[in-house]
Amino acid sequence: MSEIVKYLVQFGVAGLMGVLWIWERYLSRDYAKMLSQTHRQIVDQKTEINILVDLLEKNTEALVKFDHTQQQLCRSLSSVSELLSDKGN
Repeated sequence: MSEIVKYLVQFGVAGLMGVLWIWERYLSRDYAKMLSQTHRQIVDQKTEINILVDLLEKNTEALVKFDHTQQQLCRSLSSVSELLSDKGN
C-alpha cells in the first residue's frame, strides 16, 4: 500500500484524493465483512437461544405435570390411609 501512496502523491491533490478514496474503500470493505460476520453470529446465537428457551418451557411443563401427579398420589394415599384406619377401629 505504501508504494501506491508514493505513486499517487506525485499527482498532487488529485493523487491525495485517490489515496484517500482507495484507503476508504479498503477500510469500508473490512468493516462490511466484520458487520456480516457479526450479524451471522447474532443470528446463530438467536437460533441457539430459541432452542434453549423451548427446552426450558418443555422441562417446566413436565415438572408441573409431575408435581400434579405427585399431589394426586399423596391425596389418594391419604384417602386409603384414612379408610384403613377407620376399618381398624
